[in-house]
Amino acid sequence: MKLWTKALLIAALAVAVTACGQKKEAKEAAIDKSQVFITVASGPTSGIYYPIGGGIGTVVGTDLGYRSSVQSTGASVENINLILNKKAELAIVMSDAVLQAYQAFGAFQGQEPKTDLRGLMGLYPNYVQLVTLESSGIKTFKDLKGKRVGVGAPNSGVEVNARLMFEAHGMSYTDIRPDYLNYGEAIDQMRNGMVDAAFVTSGIPNATVLDLATTKKIRIIPIEGEGMAYLKQKYPFFTADIIPAGTYGNDADVNTATIMNILLVSKDLPDAVAYDITKGIFEHIDKIQATHNAAKKHVNLQSALEGMVVPLHPGVEKYFKEVGILK
Repeated sequence: MKLWTKALLIAALAVAVTACGQKKEAKEAAIDKSQVFITVASGPTSGIYYPIGGGIGTVVGTDLGYRSSVQSTGASVENINLILNKKAELAIVMSDAVLQAYQAFGAFQGQEPKTDLRGLMGLYPNYVQLVTLESSGIKTFKDLKGKRVGVGAPNSGVEVNARLMFEAHGMSYTDIRPDYLNYGEAIDQMRNGMVDAAFVTSGIPNATVLDLATTKKIRIIPIEGEGMAYLKQKYPFFTADIIPAGTYGNDADVNTATIMNILLVSKDLPDAVAYDITKGIFEHIDKIQATHNAAKKHVNLQSALEGMVVPLHPGVEKYFKEVGILK
């Protein structure tokens, strides 16, 4: 065979191999969305997680074309377990509960660290809202001693957070009469005189607290002073902030602690799917922002890494590098 014929044959084979490789890569990169089911774990229907989770579910299902559903849950701790047990692909959680799971302390003390947790984006800050009626006589955190207090559903993010509040003030559940109710239930019981105070750890304004404030004169107990200093020193994921005057008819700003909510994503999602969902969320972010004032104010690309206490999913990381918010 002549040299030029051999060269031509080698070149042709090279082109064919390259073309086959490109076709294979394209085939591997293609996503059959009809075979991918995305469950979004949100929270109680009375809270903010549920409508925001609904917005995320709409984007994933309607706009991106995946098979999807939004599940009402007990929120953070349940959602973490749903992700770990492969019963949800996306989940809204409080970052303190996530860090406790990831490092096996607090509510996850004595368990194996949940190092398979992966993040997608920061969402919005939760405000610790310790709600009572003015008629209760409760004016400070210490005044909770001996009172009936709604601390959140068992092992929910609200309840995990409530335990930290008592720790920060040198107290525990032994100092109160705890009622393990989600905050919607606790507010109803407060209206009926069955609960003296309730922890409502959520974005502001919270609809259940607003509803209570339309018929009752309420008071938000501040988290400040030594208690806030303790939280910031031992648990740096807490930030001092205020509930602005007028939020619930309050005459003045109320000092409190805040903590970010984040969106977890299953480690088992293929990189291409995690990338596609992340890209789709930010391309349709207006639909998520429209679900609640907290989302409108805080959920955006610029704050996407705030409160992220676990590693990002590789597919998510790829998108954030592309858009320049991660190097």
